[in-house]
Amino acid sequence: MTEHEHVRVAVIGSGFGGLGAAVRLRREGITDFVVLERAGSVGGTWRDNSYPGCACDVPSHLYSFSFAPNPEWPRTFSGQEHIRAYLEHVTDVFRLRPHLRFDTEVTRMTWDAEKLRWGIETSGGFLTADVVVSATGPLSDPKIPRIPGIDTFTGKVFHSARWDHDYDLRGKRVAMVGTGASAIQIVPEIQQDVARLTLFQRTPPWVMPRVDRAISGVERWLHRQVPFTTKGRRGLLWGIRELQVQAFTKRPHQLGVVERLAKRNIARAVKDPALRKKLTPDYRIGCKRILLSNAYYPALTQPNVDVVASGLAEIDGSTLVAADGTRAEADAIVFGTGFHVTDMPIAERVVGADGRTLAQAWETGMKSLRGATAAGFPNWMTIIGPNTGLGNSSMILMIESQLNYMADFVRQLDVLGGRVALDARPAAVDAWNHKVQERMKRTVWNTGGCTSWYLDANGVNTTVWPGTTTEFRGATRRVDLGEYDVLRAARPVPGEAPEAAPEPRTKSTRKKKVEAGA
Repeated sequence: MTEHEHVRVAVIGSGFGGLGAAVRLRREGITDFVVLERAGSVGGTWRDNSYPGCACDVPSHLYSFSFAPNPEWPRTFSGQEHIRAYLEHVTDVFRLRPHLRFDTEVTRMTWDAEKLRWGIETSGGFLTADVVVSATGPLSDPKIPRIPGIDTFTGKVFHSARWDHDYDLRGKRVAMVGTGASAIQIVPEIQQDVARLTLFQRTPPWVMPRVDRAISGVERWLHRQVPFTTKGRRGLLWGIRELQVQAFTKRPHQLGVVERLAKRNIARAVKDPALRKKLTPDYRIGCKRILLSNAYYPALTQPNVDVVASGLAEIDGSTLVAADGTRAEADAIVFGTGFHVTDMPIAERVVGADGRTLAQAWETGMKSLRGATAAGFPNWMTIIGPNTGLGNSSMILMIESQLNYMADFVRQLDVLGGRVALDARPAAVDAWNHKVQERMKRTVWNTGGCTSWYLDANGVNTTVWPGTTTEFRGATRRVDLGEYDVLRAARPVPGEAPEAAPEPRTKSTRKKKVEAGA
């Protein structure tokens, strides 16, 4: 990174959100941008999560960009290695590598009100940018609970998202803490190798069968030769999930049918009444994300597995003590305890117009305008921001909608011309947030009787979108300038010539945009 480098756009992170933003910028004819990545390769959460059995619970053809269909998915639900390979492929096909800055962690971003630009401090140097697109994602910073006595533990400790592949679990006494999406994939993979597996379960999840299979060579050939079939498959998967949304958002009682099927799934796999009782949730299905596995319940019935229906409360040397007093010996602890979702660490590194960090602005709860922009943080956007998560479909759909909003945001800056910035109006942010929270009141996530990672410390659901992906796409198709304050530089920046307004990217000029393979 050169000294005092300036770019039009700085993208933070190179997962689905960051790479999608980079592709979209190039398609808009913008090449003056960088993608800052703290790790040494692309992939985001699909690079970091390499634990045994890691796979996606969304069908492959829906968990990929619409502008980069992949006819070569090997399975209906892809594993981590296939998704990471797909993101590497997207990086190469769309010629993104010249924009990537690896091993470059952003330590602080500060808004310069005089120059109307962001100053970005990184581990690789300093740069400035007119616009910042934060695509760090909510599943990037692991959360390990503060367990009293953890410092006294004599064995190995690691989080599922930081799997230690050099540590051999074979023949060890292993404690798995947590029963989320990662844990139900890890447990069946390691159960057969460890001497003893103790699962600390604070709350049991609802688990449904995983209808996974290999995609045949004939299917892949057809998708290659007739691209429409790939789009059709994706469209069908999307449509089914759109039809399911109302049960989650408006009529949670309809999920009772699914709940009965889930109970039958437990009964078929778990014959021991005492264990079956431990594994049966007491909240409405869908309140927490519904998990998919064919191997989780069978693994828990094996003689070398103990299920402790209580959270881990204390550690004393090699002894783990649950909240109900149950004690277990362990050589290794694997935490599958999720991520900092409602308290994203990146927010502590963003300093806005009034000198406050984004974390301080969100101290009473995350809120943004259309899941993208925050009042007091001009020309700053986030991908997968507050209330953009999904409980039953593919986040790629939401990401692509936010990319539409990002593209129009930059277009509006060009149309306004000169040194200019857009700052979300507090009233607009509050109005959007109020509407979202009003809709949230009758959703299963708020009424289902569970405590989930969707809720923040105040019990407010700042994570999930209470509607269809179609509704969200409509809400983010265009930037409404009425929801923003337009900021202009009072005078030219010292040492710089006055800027001419950029040429608007009209239909004719967009023909010159940088395309994939161009």
